[in-house]
Amino acid sequence: MTPAEIFSLSGKKTAVLSLLAGTLVSLSLAPFNFWPAGIVSLFLLLHCLQHSTPKYAWFTGWLFGMGMFGAGTSWVYVSIHQFGHAPIPLAVFLTLLFTLGLALLFCSTFAYCYVRLFSHKRLGVLLGFPALWVIFEWLRSWVFTGFPWLFIGYAHTDTWLGNLAPVTGVYGLSLVISLAAAALYQLAFDNKRNHALTMVPVCTAILLLPWAIGYGLINKQWVNDNGEAIKVTLLQPNISQSVKWRPEQRSETLRLMYRETKKHLDSDIIIWPENGIPLFYHQAKGYLQAIRTVAAEKGTTILSGIPYWEINDAYPGGVMHNSVIALDQTPEDQFYHKQKLVPFGEYVPLEDQLRGLISFFDLPMSDFRPGSKKQMALELTIKGKQVSIAAYVCYEIVYPDFVRNLGKGSDILLTISDDSWFGKSIGPRQHMQMARMRALENGRYLVRGTNTGITAIVDYRGKIIADASQFESTSLTGDIKITTGQTPFMKWGSLWTLLTCSALLIITFLIPGRSQKQAA
Repeated sequence: MTPAEIFSLSGKKTAVLSLLAGTLVSLSLAPFNFWPAGIVSLFLLLHCLQHSTPKYAWFTGWLFGMGMFGAGTSWVYVSIHQFGHAPIPLAVFLTLLFTLGLALLFCSTFAYCYVRLFSHKRLGVLLGFPALWVIFEWLRSWVFTGFPWLFIGYAHTDTWLGNLAPVTGVYGLSLVISLAAAALYQLAFDNKRNHALTMVPVCTAILLLPWAIGYGLINKQWVNDNGEAIKVTLLQPNISQSVKWRPEQRSETLRLMYRETKKHLDSDIIIWPENGIPLFYHQAKGYLQAIRTVAAEKGTTILSGIPYWEINDAYPGGVMHNSVIALDQTPEDQFYHKQKLVPFGEYVPLEDQLRGLISFFDLPMSDFRPGSKKQMALELTIKGKQVSIAAYVCYEIVYPDFVRNLGKGSDILLTISDDSWFGKSIGPRQHMQMARMRALENGRYLVRGTNTGITAIVDYRGKIIADASQFESTSLTGDIKITTGQTPFMKWGSLWTLLTCSALLIITFLIPGRSQKQAA
């Protein structure tokens, strides 16, 4: 029995395979980390689409997307129900609506475009499918502010292929994986003898060469560290979202952070999590001055999340920012204001229509405005030397090129977050995996301070060198180093991967001939 006979498709089988293929994406990523599932996922999707009309491809892609986003972003339900206080039926409905929108916008459109434009081309399977897949991953990073989650390349953060990330970034890894799925499909289903004999060595090279290159780059040093260690302590207070913003809790939170900070004044940097200070900056100036005075005596720098309010003529009530404040030996406070805001969590689209409908749309601190795009890394004095720290708040760390643009030339990457919004779901593990990829892409140490975990220190190769247990009030201390030089990704970002994908699509159009599907 041939592979084509085994996988022959009826309408129902196509639907089941499409849904299953989508769910396999999350299995390839953290916390499951079964990377072959990513290749199988795209293999199955390609098979379903190759036997489809453009009209049915839309439905096939939608089912794939429902499986991928339904399984991979199930933590959305936790945020809506547990912290947004939406009843279970409403939370389920909103989660499905969120999944439905992503599946239609990206997966259905991808599937339709592939079948309509590329599946009938001679090289449509081998080149068109992988290139278009990566282009749509890239589109997900910026369309409607972007949702750059569940990129299939993240599955290889810890494999030999991960060594390509300092060159290609995560999109390059996604291209390698989608090419592998296409090559396997070509080998399994191309039964035309002369064409198959030509394609076998090509497909074999596509499957094996990236792994060989990745293995060869194991000891490649794209950057160098200066050898001098900087001692860092990250405070993880583990304060529940259900009480964090209550007025009666604020004094206890401030006392806790002050007390724990005094225990670690032998560190060069102490990091508090996102909104570690549950007061606006102008309300907390006295408290901040006390912290600065204590820290300055020991030469310690404090970095913390803090909400920031300022007068703005365009907004009668002023403007709020989700910010990072730096307190070092200089008299003037430095800030970074978050630019990439989370829809519904930090701002409410269609605010006039949605505010007040359900409590989820009235969450505390859900009226932030994005900071200026012209912001630079924080320039701090640590051990008497200038150190440049690129700061990212929560969700921002998942944007590959945004992180690269802000952090280009910086010494250290810092991300603060409050993953308590995810509860005990798979969300925090996914978030941590993406943060690690940013360290690997840019060749920089990364420190990640969170409220409930995962708090961690990551080296410039993307390896966790220290982390703290989730859902514990604790601290984490370790050493980081400044790295010099730039990885190819830090220099060029995703440009070359996107140009490669564009070139593959052009080649697919220009090469004459038709696929086995159309020629049969």
